[in-house]
Amino acid sequence: MVEEVFENIFRIEVVLPGNPLKATNAYLIRGAERDLLIDTGFRRKECFDALSGGLKSLGSHRARRDVLCTHLHADHSGLADLFAAEDGTIWFGAADLDRWGKIYDTEYRRKNRTRFLEEGFPLEILDKVYAVNPAFVQALPATDARFRTIRGGDCVPAGDHVLTMIDVPGHTPGNGMFWMEDGGIMFTGDHVLFDITPNITAWTGMDDALGSYIDSLERVRDYPVKLALPGHRKPGDYLTRINAIIAHHARRLDDAMNTIREEPGLTGYDIAGLMRWKIRAKNWAEFPPTQKWFAVGECFSHLDYLRKRGRITRRKEDGLYRYYAV
Repeated sequence: MVEEVFENIFRIEVVLPGNPLKATNAYLIRGAERDLLIDTGFRRKECFDALSGGLKSLGSHRARRDVLCTHLHADHSGLADLFAAEDGTIWFGAADLDRWGKIYDTEYRRKNRTRFLEEGFPLEILDKVYAVNPAFVQALPATDARFRTIRGGDCVPAGDHVLTMIDVPGHTPGNGMFWMEDGGIMFTGDHVLFDITPNITAWTGMDDALGSYIDSLERVRDYPVKLALPGHRKPGDYLTRINAIIAHHARRLDDAMNTIREEPGLTGYDIAGLMRWKIRAKNWAEFPPTQKWFAVGECFSHLDYLRKRGRITRRKEDGLYRYYAV
């Protein structure tokens, strides 16, 4: 599916087969001399074919195309190197490009794996996750000389327009939104989604991902956005949705807090199983392994938020972390 959402700005729906996200929104900004492609989809044939077909229908040629990744997740960056010109630029948030390299580092993986195990995540399920998780197996395999880091305030040429990067850490450490002031257009990536709520997981080396995310939402509330273009699903009212997401996390924090008060000594894995999730599964035991991994990671970000603010504490008992209200 290809649609023009603004003059010379097109949304290309990149299918994500078997994934609850269903599709990634890639955007092509067509210019007189160069085109800019925002986000790409997983590194798999179905995504490649969908994106290739959409770009072909728009007459966009690789030789005059640059690529911008809103953040490092594989459903947004997995094909970046294949769609940028050989002499083009692939723009990537500095903190995310640095983190991308670490994700495939043995020590980083060990730390991430250790936390999940110490929080009670079953080893046999964790092994399945690492074997099939598209975040790992359908990701960008390598970077090259075309990759260029950007930070908040930096500008990216976008066809006949300019995009300004806004640092919005939380969903990833170097997550970005991109502001086209002359059209009142905000490319929100996964920072603000309208039909679903962005996953905010704990990151190794980032002690308060949820706090960073909520702070980021509050910082970008007042932009005069006329059109918000998200990384998945349909657009919506920008300010209304930001307020709704902040309220959502307040409820989820209360949910986690009440669970810990009622059943002190639970592990992070236990707490995640008692939280409310919008997913097509009858119960916690029937969660698909990868979705369980995402849910537990999001639970961690809420527990980290509460610990950092002195509302809960955790103690290591028999090799597992257990949580208690303060």
